[in-house]
Amino acid sequence: MAQPDTKKIFFENLSGAGKAIAVLTSGGDAQGMNAAVRAVVRMGLYVGAKVYFIHEGYQGMVDGGENIEEATWESVSSMLQVGGTVIGSARCKEFRSHEGRLKAAHNLVLQGITNLCVIGGDGSLTGANLFREEWSGLLTELVDQGLIEADAVQKYSALHIVGMVGSIDNDFCGTDMTIGTDSALHRIIEVVDAIMTTAQSHQRTFVLEVMGRHCGYLALVSALACGADWVLIPEMPPEDGWEDKMCQKLSANRAGMKRLNIIIVAEGAIDQNNRPITTENIKNLVVKCLGFDTRVTILGHVQRGGTPSAFDRILASRMGVEAVLALLETTANTPACVVSLCGNQSVRLPLMECVQMTQEVQRAMDGKRFEEAVKLRGRSFENNLRTYKLLAHRKPESELPVSNFNVAVLNVGAPAAGMNAAVRSAVRVGISEGHKMFAVSDGFEGFYKGQIREIKWADVGGWTGQGGSLLGTKRTLPAKHVDKIAEQIRMNNINALLIVGGFEAFESLLQLYEARATYEEFCIPMCMLPATISNNVPGTDLSIGADTALNAIVETCDRIKQSASGTKRRVFIIETMGGYCGYLASVGGLAAGADAAYIYEEPFDIKDLQANVEHLTEKMKTSIQRGLVLRNENCNENYTTDFIYQLYSEEGKGVFDSRKNVLGHMQQGGAPSPFDRNFGTKISAKAMQWVTKKLTETFRQGRVFANTEDSCCLLGMRRRALVFQPVVQLKDETDFVHRIPKEQWWLKLRPLMKILAKYKTSYDVSDSGQLEHVVRNRPKESDASVAM
Repeated sequence: MAQPDTKKIFFENLSGAGKAIAVLTSGGDAQGMNAAVRAVVRMGLYVGAKVYFIHEGYQGMVDGGENIEEATWESVSSMLQVGGTVIGSARCKEFRSHEGRLKAAHNLVLQGITNLCVIGGDGSLTGANLFREEWSGLLTELVDQGLIEADAVQKYSALHIVGMVGSIDNDFCGTDMTIGTDSALHRIIEVVDAIMTTAQSHQRTFVLEVMGRHCGYLALVSALACGADWVLIPEMPPEDGWEDKMCQKLSANRAGMKRLNIIIVAEGAIDQNNRPITTENIKNLVVKCLGFDTRVTILGHVQRGGTPSAFDRILASRMGVEAVLALLETTANTPACVVSLCGNQSVRLPLMECVQMTQEVQRAMDGKRFEEAVKLRGRSFENNLRTYKLLAHRKPESELPVSNFNVAVLNVGAPAAGMNAAVRSAVRVGISEGHKMFAVSDGFEGFYKGQIREIKWADVGGWTGQGGSLLGTKRTLPAKHVDKIAEQIRMNNINALLIVGGFEAFESLLQLYEARATYEEFCIPMCMLPATISNNVPGTDLSIGADTALNAIVETCDRIKQSASGTKRRVFIIETMGGYCGYLASVGGLAAGADAAYIYEEPFDIKDLQANVEHLTEKMKTSIQRGLVLRNENCNENYTTDFIYQLYSEEGKGVFDSRKNVLGHMQQGGAPSPFDRNFGTKISAKAMQWVTKKLTETFRQGRVFANTEDSCCLLGMRRRALVFQPVVQLKDETDFVHRIPKEQWWLKLRPLMKILAKYKTSYDVSDSGQLEHVVRNRPKESDASVAM
C-alpha cells in the first residue's frame, strides 16, 4: 500500500496564533524590500500572528518605543511598487555592542516578539544570528536588572530568526539571486542603452563604473547583457599586460566598423597585485594609447533607486511568504536559516553556512586565490564569466578548431524579446567551436524558399539589446514543405539545426523528427530554445521573452493604478496576452498586486465573479482606493473583458467605478530585459555546446547521421536545472488543442496572490523549501543558475 505524502500539507495546519513576528530591513536598501515586507506582514496576519514593523533597522530595535509598531493589512497597501524600504534602514554601531543588544532584547520582550524576519546583507544576518545565540543570556541579565519578570525567560525562551538577502550586489553565497539585483541591472542597462546611442553618434568610448566593491556580479552580467568590449571585476583581475590587450581589442573593434566601445568596471576592480583599477586610469590609458574620444560615467546610487522589477517583486513576495512558513515550522533546535533561490525553487539554507562561505570568498581574494574566489561565488557566477569570455573575446582564426560542420539557426513563431541575444550567442559560440554558421530568414517559410546565408562574428554585434527578431520570424510549420526544406538542407550541407521560438517551434521540431522516417536529411542534431512571451512551451519553467512581457505589464499596471490616485475609488480590468496560458495574467497579477486574475487553467463561473466583486467592494469600503483585476485573453469565451468590466461597473455602483484596458502587442515589444538577454545568451551557449557534442558523436564515415530521440531536444529549465529533453517524450505532457503544458509550476503561485489580496484559500506548502546545506558544487546540470 502506498504511503501518504507527509510533505503534502496545507498551511491551515501551521497556525501562527499567539505568535508575534517582527520584520526589519537593515544595511543598504534594495528595490524589492517593500514587496518582501508586504508579504511577511500579510502572510503573518493571514495565519493569525501579530506582526510588527521595526523602523530604521537595528537602530529602531535598540531605541524601541515608536520604532516598533504593530502592522495592519492596510499599512502595507500601495508599497509593492515603491523602491527602497518604507520602514527605513540604518547601520547601527550600538547593536554591535553587548549593551545595545541587551536594549534590543528588552524592547522585543516588551512586545512579546520572539520571531524575527531580517532583510539585509551578510553583516545584518550575522548580527541577527549572534543576537539569537545570546538571547537566553540576555533575558537572564534583564531579569537580574529587574527589567523583566522571571517567568518571561521561560515564556520567551527562544528567538527564531529567518533571513532574506536584500542586496543589489548579489554578493551572498547560497542564493542565485538576492532581492534588488535584477532591478539594479535594469537601471544599469537603461543607462547603457541610452549611452550607446550617443556614443555611436560621436564614435566615442565610454567607461562605466557600476557598484560592487567586493563583488563583480553587476559588472559581469551587465557586460553580458550589453555586449561590452571589456569588463573588470574584483574576482578575476586581468593578467599582467592587460592594458595592451584591451587597447588592441578596442582598436580591432573600431577597425571592424564598430562606432563605439563600452568598458564596464566594478567599483572594486583590482589588478593581480590587489591595486585598484579606476575609471580615470582606464580613460587616460585609452586616450594615451589610442587617441579615442573617451568619457567616464559613474552610475552610483542610481542603481539602488527606481521601482523594483517584476522579477524582484515576485522573488521578494515568494521569499516573504516562505520566511513566515519557516518561522511557523521552526523549533528551539532549528538553526537560523536564510530563504534562498536555487534555479526556480525556494530553498532554506543554514544562515551561518552561507555567511561563512561569503566570507571565504573575500579571504580567497585577499590571498590572491582568484580562481577559488570565482568557484566559491557559485555556478551562476562561474557560468556568467565563462560565457562572457566565450562571446566577447574572439580567438584568432589560427587558434579555432576546424570542424567542417555547418549549423543553421532560425526563429519560429511570434517575436519575443531576447531572441536576438540567443542568436548572437549561438553564432559566436558556434564560430568559436569551429563551425560555419548559417542564418535562416523568416523561419521555415524562408527555409523552404532558400533564404539562407552564412553569418559571421561581426554580423551579430549589437544584437543583444535589440527587441523583436532581426532574422525575421513566421508561424509557418514545416509539415507542408518538408521536401523543399530537406532539399535546402542537402544543398547547403546543413549538419545541425538550432531553432529559437515558441509553441510553433516545438510543433515544428516534432514534425521534423517524424519526417526522419522519410527524409534522411533530418537525421541531424536538432535543438530548440523556448522563446515566447506566453511561456506556454512544455518542458521548461521559463521562456525567453516572458520576463520582458511581465515587466511591460507591471509597469503599465503601476501607471494605470497611479492614474486614479487622488480620485474616487476605482477598479481597473486589464486584459493580457498569452493565448490559453495564464502565466502572464497570474504572475503579472502577483507582481502588480492584483486582486484577481482570471485564467483558462482555473475555470470560474458567475458565482466566482460575484464573490470577487463583493470582496473588492468590502475592501474599497474599509481600506484600498484602487483595485486591479487581470484577465487572460482566452480565459473564457463568454466572460469577456467587456462582460467583466460591465459586471464590475454595475455591481460596484455607489462604491467604485470601473475602467478597462487591453494591453495588446505592447507586451511583445520593447528592448529585452536584463534577465531575457542573459537567459537567452546562456542557454543558447549551452545549446551550441550540446550541438558540437552531438555532431562529434554522430559523425561516421564522412557524414552526420543522428536518428535517436535524444538527438532532437528542447533545452528547458526544470526547477533547479537546465535539461535537454527529447521533444517526442514531451508529447504526453502537452495539451495541443490549447497549446499549453498539462502541468504548469506557476499555478502554485496563484494561492499566494490570493492570500496577499486577502482571500481565504488553501496554500499548498509541499513545495516549500526544506532546510538543506550549502554545497560548493551542485550537479553539473544545475549551472542552470537561470536566475542570471
